Amino acid sequence: MQDFLWSGVNSKGVKRKGKIEAEDERMVEAILKRQRITPSKIKPAPKDLFSGIAMFAPKVKPKDVMIFTRMFSTMIDAGLPLVSALQILADQQENKSFKSMLRDINSAVQTGATLSEAMKKFPKVFDDLYCNLVAAGEAGGILDTILQRLAAYIEKNEKLKSQIKGAMMYPAITMTVAVLVIMIIMIFVIPIFQSMFSEMGGSLPVLTQMVISISDFVKGNIIYIFAAVGAAVYGLKRFISTDKGRVIWDRLMLSAPVFGDLTRKVAVAKFTRTLSTMMSSGVPIMASLDIVARTAGNVIVEEAIMDTKSAISEGRSIADPLAESGVFPNMVVQMISVGEETGALDAMLEKIANFYDDEVDASVEALTSMIEPMLMVFLGGAIGTLVIAMYLPIFKMASIVGD
Repeated sequence: MQDFLWSGVNSKGVKRKGKIEAEDERMVEAILKRQRITPSKIKPAPKDLFSGIAMFAPKVKPKDVMIFTRMFSTMIDAGLPLVSALQILADQQENKSFKSMLRDINSAVQTGATLSEAMKKFPKVFDDLYCNLVAAGEAGGILDTILQRLAAYIEKNEKLKSQIKGAMMYPAITMTVAVLVIMIIMIFVIPIFQSMFSEMGGSLPVLTQMVISISDFVKGNIIYIFAAVGAAVYGLKRFISTDKGRVIWDRLMLSAPVFGDLTRKVAVAKFTRTLSTMMSSGVPIMASLDIVARTAGNVIVEEAIMDTKSAISEGRSIADPLAESGVFPNMVVQMISVGEETGALDAMLEKIANFYDDEVDASVEALTSMIEPMLMVFLGGAIGTLVIAMYLPIFKMASIVGD
């Protein structure tokens, strides 16, 4: 398969041009003929120098998928044929990696594959949730509606992720800056005072001597300190990558004093939003729970969902096993129970998701407002202690001279 550039006119005499991936020019002519386009010129597209190197290929971001999904939905709703819509979206796509994927999907659809089957070839971009919903939309003849729901789901999911990143990013940056400032003072500033104090002679205050000793240690072992920090980070990542380590880490994340409540709210919001989207789109509950569990992002939550799935297969309700797991708050369990009894579980799940989206907003804001003064106190206290330690001998000398 290779890319071909073509130009021609459609059935209305309007000039068109574009790019098609095909085996040869005959296949390009056949594809254009099905689209009622008379080609005037077909030639192989020039090859990109870095096209075969994966590290140079641009990544497909969730925002790209969201925009594509929304535009695709609009085109399908307007009555545009599936192949034509995919061709237009591929031609307009600026991301080269995504453009190539859309062309592959379009070619597969033209050769008889369903849209969901074609999308499954790219699991990193179109996950199980996306493909299963598209399959449900194709089967029910409501593909445009399903795509609208998918676009809204991706948008809200990305908003949730950005909120968490924002909450974590601020303290991480502040702590990094604080550590760098303290390291610079220890390595470059303290030795200047140390040489000045050695020329003055006499004994130094305990705090000053302690800071100088720490400075000597940091300055003499800076390479080993960075190596130890790097090894600790690497070791933690390796530990978390194991099954046992991931369970321990995810359990700690749910029970952590400051971040545990936020992590739980995010898990509830994601679970209810995903399950609501799938159920309202006609995906069976068992298949929905299976996909929701794989996309939970937390092993403890995933186990709770899979236990719920097993309980449902035995004839139990959804609410009881969720309550037994201890992961989901009582309010969530009670609302899900009411949704089951009234036959409006998907609508109730959406209400829970909207509520917890607001709860995450409030928690992130409260967390940021709480961490900010704590970090300022830490940074001010650390630097203040260093400054006092360095000026204590000067104050002592001044008092002796004054006497």
